[in-house]
Amino acid sequence: MGTIKHKIAVFLYFAVMIFGMQSCGEYQAILKSKDPELKYQRALTYFNDKQYIKAQTLLDEVTSYYRGTDRSQDVLIYLSRCYMGQKDYTTAAEYYQAYIQNYPKGRYIIEARFQAGHCYYLNAPDSRLDQAETKRAIELFTQFVELYPESPYAKQAYDEMNELYDRLAYKEYLNAKTYYNLGTYLGNNYLSAEIIAKNALEKYPTNKYQEELNWLILQAKYQQVINSFDNRREERARETEDEYYSFITQYPNSKHIPTAEKIGKELKKILTKYNK
Repeated sequence: MGTIKHKIAVFLYFAVMIFGMQSCGEYQAILKSKDPELKYQRALTYFNDKQYIKAQTLLDEVTSYYRGTDRSQDVLIYLSRCYMGQKDYTTAAEYYQAYIQNYPKGRYIIEARFQAGHCYYLNAPDSRLDQAETKRAIELFTQFVELYPESPYAKQAYDEMNELYDRLAYKEYLNAKTYYNLGTYLGNNYLSAEIIAKNALEKYPTNKYQEELNWLILQAKYQQVINSFDNRREERARETEDEYYSFITQYPNSKHIPTAEKIGKELKKILTKYNK
C-alpha cells in the first residue's frame, strides 16, 4: 500500500513539473511572438488566472502598439488591475490616475476614480506616521462621491473615508496626549493639549474618538485649574466645571465617570471659596 502511494506521489510530482515546464515554455513563446493581439488575449487569460506578473509583462509589451486606439483604455485599466493584484498599490494608483487623466469620460472612469482613492487608502500608514497618503485618499474619495453619489462604490468610499478621518483624529489625539503628558514642562502644555483636542473635534466631528478627546479636554482644563495662580483660578474652575457637566451628560456610561466625579468634587471645593 505504501509503495502505491509513493508511486502516485512521484507521478503527480512529475506531472506538475512537466505542466509547469510546458506553461513556462508557452509563456516564453508568447513573449517572443510578434503578434500583439495574441499577447493581449493571453494577458487577459493570465490575469483571470491571477498570474498578474505575466499578464502585466505582456500588457507592457503591447502598450505602445495600441496607443491611440480604443483598446488602449483596456490595456491601461488591466495594467492598473494587475498592479492591484500584486498589491503594488503605489504603482496601481499611478496607472489609475493616468487613466483618469487620459480618459476622463472613458468607460472605466468610475472604477478608475474609486480605485485611485482605494489604493491610497490601502497604503495609508499607522496613525503615528506621516498621513500624506491618508489625506490624498480622502481628497480622491471626496471627489468620487461628489461625482458619483449613486455608484455601487459610493458606500465603500464613504466607509473608507470615515475610517481615514478616524485615523487622522487619532493622530491628533496622540499629539494632544503627548502635550498633556509634558505637563508644565517649559510652559503650559495642558493648554496646548486642550487646543489640539478641540481642533480635532471640530475638524472630525463624527470620529470614533470623541469621548477620549473630550475626556482629555476635561483633564487638561482641570490641570490648568490646579496649576493656576489665584487671579485665574476661579475663571478656569468655572469653565472646567461646565466641561465636567457636559462630559458626564454626554457620556453617562463612560469608563472615566468615576474619575470625572472626583474632578467634579474637587472643583466644588475650589469654587466654594469664591462663592462666599
